[in-house]
Amino acid sequence: MKLILTAPVEHLGVAGDIVDVKPGYGRNFLLPRGYAIAWSRGAEKQIEGIQRARDARSIRDAEHAKQVREQLEQLEVTLPARAGDNGKLFGAVTPADVVAAVRTAQGPAIDKRSVSIDKPIRTTGSHTVGIKLTDGVVAHIKVAVTGA
Repeated sequence: MKLILTAPVEHLGVAGDIVDVKPGYGRNFLLPRGYAIAWSRGAEKQIEGIQRARDARSIRDAEHAKQVREQLEQLEVTLPARAGDNGKLFGAVTPADVVAAVRTAQGPAIDKRSVSIDKPIRTTGSHTVGIKLTDGVVAHIKVAVTGA
């Protein structure tokens, strides 16, 4: 089964790659999760747009990753969340919440799959969150969770 990847998939490729996978893997995993689209001549024309979007988001090299890490670590990220009177949240902070908070703080575009939360954030206050930029560069940002 021929597919065009729309997101990076470990051990398979990055967004914009044309891959040939077994039909069950493509039909049951890649397509339903939005990691790929079915290959066709019309869809092949979309590859250039997918690759342009990937290049805009991606880290070019180690030096660029260090610059992005410095930008992220200088940000003051506040995350409003619903909380009770005692400071416990109704739920937990997710990586998507962290990405949205970084975006509102005028930070660089990051992918939610690169956000690493060691233990679930379920209380208000200051917490540290890791963001993996490349294999060797990880940014640690402080997220201030406030009750809303």
